[in-house]
Amino acid sequence: MHDIKFIRNNPKKFEEQMDRRSLNVNVSSILAIDKSIRKKQSEIQVIQEQRNNSSKEIGKLISKGENVSDLKKNISDFKSKLTKLDHEIKNYSNKLNDILKVLPNSLDEDVPYGDNENDNKLVKEWGTKPKFSFEPKDHVEIGEKLNQLDFKTGVKISGSRFVLLRGKIALLERALSSFMIDTHVNNFGFEEISPPYIVRDQALFGTGQLPKFSDDLFCTTDKRWLIPTAEVPLTNIVRDEILDKNTLPLRFVANTPCFRSEAGAAGTDTRGMIRQHQFSKVEMVFITNPIDSDKELNNLVSCAETILKKLELPYRVMKLCSGDVGFSAKKTFDLEVWLPGQNSGKGMYREISSCSNCGDFQARRMNAKFKNKETKTIDFLHTLNGSGLAIGRTMIAILENYQQSDGSVLIPDVLVPYMKGIKKIEALN
Repeated sequence: MHDIKFIRNNPKKFEEQMDRRSLNVNVSSILAIDKSIRKKQSEIQVIQEQRNNSSKEIGKLISKGENVSDLKKNISDFKSKLTKLDHEIKNYSNKLNDILKVLPNSLDEDVPYGDNENDNKLVKEWGTKPKFSFEPKDHVEIGEKLNQLDFKTGVKISGSRFVLLRGKIALLERALSSFMIDTHVNNFGFEEISPPYIVRDQALFGTGQLPKFSDDLFCTTDKRWLIPTAEVPLTNIVRDEILDKNTLPLRFVANTPCFRSEAGAAGTDTRGMIRQHQFSKVEMVFITNPIDSDKELNNLVSCAETILKKLELPYRVMKLCSGDVGFSAKKTFDLEVWLPGQNSGKGMYREISSCSNCGDFQARRMNAKFKNKETKTIDFLHTLNGSGLAIGRTMIAILENYQQSDGSVLIPDVLVPYMKGIKKIEALN
């Protein structure tokens, strides 16, 4: 949510910020509503003062035994006027919120201009792409020949964009989860959280999925929502809280299933596990002091990179352009892993982690603040989130990068202890 005081004091700059998002925002209409609200609030203050003066006068007249019926009528009239003004302010405020709550976050100045992912900027590449003596297969063909990626049964049970994992590949999913969580907790000092997977409207509003992206979510019959990412419950831990500055930063990590209808991506990535309705993801969330959030974004990216390096998976880091940064973010870096079996065996990079600084955008929607006891000030927190990593896409990357000519798949060394000592996935009989 945007700060109306900032818009009021910087209307031209706010227009420019929204223009970078390719939005033509009518700031004058926003300011007109804001002016109406403040005018009504001033009228309330005047009437409240008149009511207080009348109440004092009534007390004096009663002590003298004089008639106060006219003054009592005035107080009743004041009450009616205040009720009417309160109702008018509420209507104006709702109208203002309806405009502001669907506007995306403002972008950092250093976010490059661009229309879509083709305009993102390469920051760096890491790792050596594997070379094969055979044409590399994609994860679908690999997993089906191993008899451990069962798309047919997934469709039978749940419909399209679901998969059933079997045997060692099911174990690989569990191994990846444990490895990632252990790394974040033991190496990076995160607090592990096991959050609810079903949330209320307020939680999704706080992180920016509602109201704009309701079609991409699954809603229950009692009007609650399946989480699209653990970012939602983790970030909402601090909703309606005032934290002590000295407790910051908070660093949360969780492994959860994620549920997405993919309404906005209909017809894309229909093959395999690239884009599923249900998938597992290890999610990182930072709650920080505003002065530290830029530094913490780099830390977030570094944590995700470390997982890829430990798995020895080639990747690159991309700085997203203005047309590709998500609704709630002000700056985002994507980590894209190399998948040699994609693009008919020619290979391509695919997103495996998206790390974002949301500034105070989510905190304002959640009313999440921190207090500096020394300066006696209260301000909004900054929130950051990132995948550490998407487990399904990490499995895809392992299957495709570690595939062998006989159809088996080697296990990265760091995962062998989590795989009960198994070093290779071979076909089930």
